[in-house]
Amino acid sequence: MLSVGDRIIDPPVVLAPMAGITNRAFRRLCREQGAGLYVSEMVTSRALIERNEATMDLVTFAPDESPRSVQLYGVDPQVMAAAARIIIDEDRADHIDMNFGCPVPKVTRKGGGSALPWKRDLFREIVERVVEAVDGKVPVSVKMRKGIDDTHLTYLEAGESAARAGVAWVALHGRTAAQMYGGKADWQAIANLKEHLRQWNTPVLGNGDIWTGADALAMIAQTGADGVVVGRGCLGRPWLFAQLTAAFQGEPLPPEPRLDVVLATLRRHTELLVEDYGEFKGCRDIRKHMAWYLKGFRVPHTVREPLGKVVSLAELDALLAQINPEQDFNSEVGTGPRGRTSGERRPALPDGWLESCDLTESDRLNVSVAEFSTSGG
Repeated sequence: MLSVGDRIIDPPVVLAPMAGITNRAFRRLCREQGAGLYVSEMVTSRALIERNEATMDLVTFAPDESPRSVQLYGVDPQVMAAAARIIIDEDRADHIDMNFGCPVPKVTRKGGGSALPWKRDLFREIVERVVEAVDGKVPVSVKMRKGIDDTHLTYLEAGESAARAGVAWVALHGRTAAQMYGGKADWQAIANLKEHLRQWNTPVLGNGDIWTGADALAMIAQTGADGVVVGRGCLGRPWLFAQLTAAFQGEPLPPEPRLDVVLATLRRHTELLVEDYGEFKGCRDIRKHMAWYLKGFRVPHTVREPLGKVVSLAELDALLAQINPEQDFNSEVGTGPRGRTSGERRPALPDGWLESCDLTESDRLNVSVAEFSTSGG
């Protein structure tokens, strides 16, 4: 059972943090579809304690958003703990998730994200410091990958360290950093972790290749996981959370929507972005979502291309009016992989990172540089 304070997360479904995606508008859109826990974009711990303007906006939630969940990224135990205390002292969130799963080269080449658990002592200290800093006031969880590559797996040892530190749950993406988003997620690894953490009664959530409500139930059945984390599967498909809710409640899954409903959802998404950021920025933000929403539908090239450059609600409405809305959802195309699909690549790591599981002086220099990011996420 997942809980945040006195609130049960039912169904046990978590929206994965996605940079540039899981902002307030997108989280609201998803919440309107179904229950669950909806996590913010990744927040950089150093930027938070330096009160970077963009970062402070990321940890500002809508008044009716509950429970509020923040994902925190960092590589320095003291900085991570300080950032966690800010979140607690200023009542900015009801749950803190820690990012040890990001495979993006600009993160891993400095020893962060999915590269960090290889340094077992550093990983353990970060988790322990953050759990200690929140002092039981909010639950703390960990999200990670299997490891750096198939030769350098870390998930069992890291999961055990997190469980011993007292985290509320551990979420595992069944891929290595080297796999990026390609291939097939290893659900067996999720089952392995669930069994490994059984003695600590630490819930395990599974992540990877959940494109439909049926996929979520299959993962639970195959792995024994306590819940699921959904990322790319909801891009252009926020109604996936309604399907997940029905699946976990044993009810018939709502059908995939026709194009008229999809277009109305796209319009609603844009409205929410405009309310939050203003018309220019809001319309610019929705551009990245166009291909996801329209995947599998017939849209004239003369409309599809301008949609990727839309600058106003009036222009959006004029373009959407040129699309034939009487199209059924193409499930074969529309429920498949979306978002990042990059495959196997050699992970970008600091020089000598794999030579030892212990943090060397050279490693300390690398991660200290990583902590000076003030990008706001």
